[in-house]
Amino acid sequence: MDLFQWLTETPAGEFLFTMLVSMVPVIELRGGIPFGMAQGLEPVAAFFASIIGNMIPVPFIVVYIRRIFHWMRRHMPRLNRLVDKLEAKAHLKGATVTKYKYLGLCIFVAIPLPGTGAWTGALVAAFLDMPLRKALPSIFLGVIIAGIVVTLVSTGVFAFLPI
Repeated sequence: MDLFQWLTETPAGEFLFTMLVSMVPVIELRGGIPFGMAQGLEPVAAFFASIIGNMIPVPFIVVYIRRIFHWMRRHMPRLNRLVDKLEAKAHLKGATVTKYKYLGLCIFVAIPLPGTGAWTGALVAAFLDMPLRKALPSIFLGVIIAGIVVTLVSTGVFAFLPI
């Protein structure tokens, strides 16, 4: 059995694959939960795999992203526009979070829409100089709330609503 078969045909592999997909920026758990369920995971397993995968990069982003951006500016000037864009996004989103601090960060992460989520929340926390020990619980709670919403939508719980 090769690696791809293991990732797609065994419960442990499907769980790990879902975690890996949920670690990807933009996709995060909003794509990870439906992906895991499509792979064959039960909704609860897809939920937990996605939360774990989505949260793994968060502490590293909060603690190291400013240093990484600084290093990129010095050693990879071609990427300055990308760094500028990411910093501008963090500052723009940070304006909303600043007013409500950690509650605002939680709500921002919890909204399952493009441009929100754990990656952007961690980026905002880093640029607002929020300490990891205070930002991490807010981001984690937001990820759980978003995970519940996405799981309910993915299982069709809201199918009865006339939208």
